[in-house]
Amino acid sequence: MAQKKAYEVDGWLARPDRNISVVLLYGPDRGLVSERARIFAQKSGLPLDDPFSVVKVDAAEADQPGRLLDEARTVPMFADRRLVWVRGVGSQSAIAADVAALVDEPPADCLVLVEAGDLKKNAALRTAVERGEKAMALPCYSDDARSIDAVIDDVLSKAGLVISLPARQLLKANLGGDRLATRGELEKLALYCAGAGEVRPEDVRALVGDVSGTGVDEAVDAVMCGRIAEFDSLFSRHVSAGNPPFLMLSAALRHVQALQLMREQVEAGGKTAAAAVASARPPVFFARRSMVEQAVQRWNQAMLQAAAERLQGAILKSRQHPAVAQSVSRQSLLALAIEGARAGR
Repeated sequence: MAQKKAYEVDGWLARPDRNISVVLLYGPDRGLVSERARIFAQKSGLPLDDPFSVVKVDAAEADQPGRLLDEARTVPMFADRRLVWVRGVGSQSAIAADVAALVDEPPADCLVLVEAGDLKKNAALRTAVERGEKAMALPCYSDDARSIDAVIDDVLSKAGLVISLPARQLLKANLGGDRLATRGELEKLALYCAGAGEVRPEDVRALVGDVSGTGVDEAVDAVMCGRIAEFDSLFSRHVSAGNPPFLMLSAALRHVQALQLMREQVEAGGKTAAAAVASARPPVFFARRSMVEQAVQRWNQAMLQAAAERLQGAILKSRQHPAVAQSVSRQSLLALAIEGARAGR
């Protein structure tokens, strides 16, 4: 099948198969999808700023029967081949149909690059690409510890910086699961430390704060267990202390990702919530176990996936628009707290 596992994607992008005509990048981490799409586009060797060689199309524009098909089969005028780059694809049936046609009859002088959101296994677009001989489906999921280390090294080394081990550990504890937001934070850190040669723990604290305190853990637990008033009080205290509000979003996203792993043991492995929490790695602090068990019981995988997507969107928006970061953070977390309360009824 024409697909890669999540851990194989970076290796494939480093040496993409020249026989591939259609590439689909998909997943819940929109920043990672966008970053990897740009890497593939650069590997094509085509000038990305040349509108005759690289045609960028939004999903809304391409969602017309035959629109993408016509664009991909247009004969190049000033180059040997063209790149048609479609962004923001979801469940548009017209795009899926056009991609399926291109997979069946791959264009000889055109590359088709599609950026999509999180696609289910049976989604028409995903199944069309996965069955093609000259097509490739590449899943993009939120950063794990190893990939976060790679991004840290990439951004800081380009700025001529090294990072001490204590600073790296503190930084990783405060970064979220969205690749675009992570790079944004690292670039701000690199600018802050420009000329210093090394990033130290105090630099990380000065720029991104420290969300490892119990107050944030308590607030996140209150959200997932539907304790609305308690969350509201803890969030107000967090902001009043001068902490950036989006850091609580990052902590909540990491917790949701941990809950997804624990819930999988319940749904697929038949474990009880208590057993799933007890076997979690890294271990759940004993004072939080009862709250985490409640969350595992209340939130199924579909709800957790929706929560992760909501938090990723809120993190991105809070970074792009700092003036509304507090309201965006509070509203997103409050919505999850309300959902947690409903799930417990």
